[in-house]
Amino acid sequence: MSNPIFVALDTPDLDRAIEIAKSVKGHVGGLKLGLEFFCAHGHHGVHEIQKLGLPIFLDLKLHDIPNTVAKAMQAINVLEPAIVTIHASGGRAMMEDAKAAANGHTKVVGVTLLTSLDERDMDRIGYSGTPHDQVERLAALAQEAGLDGIVCSGNEVKAAHKLWKDGYFVVPGLRPKGGALGDQKRAVTPQQARDNGASVLVIGRPITGADNPGEAARAIEATL
Repeated sequence: MSNPIFVALDTPDLDRAIEIAKSVKGHVGGLKLGLEFFCAHGHHGVHEIQKLGLPIFLDLKLHDIPNTVAKAMQAINVLEPAIVTIHASGGRAMMEDAKAAANGHTKVVGVTLLTSLDERDMDRIGYSGTPHDQVERLAALAQEAGLDGIVCSGNEVKAAHKLWKDGYFVVPGLRPKGGALGDQKRAVTPQQARDNGASVLVIGRPITGADNPGEAARAIEATL
């Protein structure tokens, strides 16, 4: 992909999402639609965003029993997303069924550890080891299950890429140099993530929260 930036249109306001997408269109490689957007607008909203002609990343983080996730994947196949997320912690069978149910051109990637979590959070929810340990563990499981790749933070993508040479690595929670971290605990810059092996750079608030989203996207693009 010539431009790895996918801007996160995480808003329930369809008109605002379209406005931002039009503003950044010339400086990004695709558009990410998450739960907030999808719960508000469903298939109709996705179709409206698709009219802009950019690849769509459906960040739904599907996580349920294998049969339910497979049926959910079948239900969104008509939208022909470029990328769909599931939770790798759902297990190998769930990941296998999700991949089998997806369209052939859709990349199915497993979320390893949310970028809002750190080692203390992991301990509280019962995950052993460090964030690196968890990412490597679930990356190996996702590869065994036949997924295309994983979602991980920029701190872990280098190690994951070393283990999975041809994996597809989606890195969210990115913050340009000097940007506010917000609720992201393991953020790096877009350039660092790209240099460490990221295939897709997911960037939200640093672009969508800017006075001029198009200029913000252009500035980030220029650093890559």
